[in-house]
Amino acid sequence: MVNDFPAQILTLTIWVYWFCVGAMILRVRRHARKSRALRVLVPEDRIERYMWLIWVPLVAGWNLFPYLALKQVHTLFALPDFARAIGLYAALRWVAAACAVLLLALTVDCWLRMGKNWRMGVSLDPTTELVTSGLFRYVRHPIYALSILLMLCSLLVVPNAPMLVIAVVHVTLIVGKARNEERHLRRTHGAAYAAYEAGTGRFFPRLNSLRS
Repeated sequence: MVNDFPAQILTLTIWVYWFCVGAMILRVRRHARKSRALRVLVPEDRIERYMWLIWVPLVAGWNLFPYLALKQVHTLFALPDFARAIGLYAALRWVAAACAVLLLALTVDCWLRMGKNWRMGVSLDPTTELVTSGLFRYVRHPIYALSILLMLCSLLVVPNAPMLVIAVVHVTLIVGKARNEERHLRRTHGAAYAAYEAGTGRFFPRLNSLRS
């Protein structure tokens, strides 16, 4: 294994991220009614079921590719020469690895604020509440925004072709998933969500929300 600390930090960060997601899925499944237990893993929403077919291999690749770069199992997954040869880019990889850890910490805060309302996908459970505290006060989808940034950090640390493909697909799916969830939340929360939507950005805060 290559002694590449930025890639090692990134790999560990991604593994911790998805370990937490897995733990939350198990928690939701444990508290779900028996008739809904399977739905915790298989999305209830038809559109998200199609997305799920892409999400599963994407998440597997995101967890695997940085590790393969460390192991140098194949030139396709290896780091390009410029990643270490160019001093400025080598420093950028360190910054991206540190940012990845920070993004994980911010994501954990969002997960804690969601608490029992967290779901892997669109849920037809009418008991979920609208969370508007913390980063949710400024952004409707802070977890997705942080996930996009974490993916960009992953691409900076491991700038090879497989990670680029994963990053493009990931961002595309995130945008589609956010829009689908918004349609669902408008139906579920009605005027409350419409007012919340008017004062927040999808992934980035609106200037008026930052001033308030």
